[in-house]
Amino acid sequence: MSTSRDVVFPMGRQALYERNRYSPAVRSNGFLFVSGQVGSRDDGSVEPELETQIRRAFDNLDAVLQAAGCTFDDVVDVTVFLVDPESTLDTVWKVLPEYWGDAPHPALTGIGVTWLYGFQFEIKVIARLPDAIELEKGL
Repeated sequence: MSTSRDVVFPMGRQALYERNRYSPAVRSNGFLFVSGQVGSRDDGSVEPELETQIRRAFDNLDAVLQAAGCTFDDVVDVTVFLVDPESTLDTVWKVLPEYWGDAPHPALTGIGVTWLYGFQFEIKVIARLPDAIELEKGL
C-alpha cells in the first residue's frame, strides 16, 4: 500500500533536499516531524565557526517550521547531536535561549556523536501543528 507524504519544504532549499534524497519535514497526525538541521549555508556547505554554525542550524530549522506555519513555541520534542559535546555544549547553551523563548520548554535529548558529515551540531524536532492545537481546544 503506497501513501503519499505531506512534505514541507522551506523556500529556496528544495534542490538541496532533493539532491540529498530526504524531506526536510513531514506533516502527520497533527504533528510536524522535522529532519535534522545543520549549520549549512544555502549551497549546503559547512559554516566553519561553531557559534555561527549553531545559529545557522537554528535559522534553517526556523525556516522549515515557518514553511509549515509553526514557530519554536510549537516544538514539543528536541534531539540535538553534538560532536565533542564537552567543548560544544557551552556554545549551544549560549545560543539556544535566543531561539527557544520562555518556559515551559520542550523535551530535550542530547546525544554525543563522532561524526556529522563535517558539522559539529545538528537539531531535529517534533512540533505540534497549529491546526491540531486549535482542533484540540475546540476552536
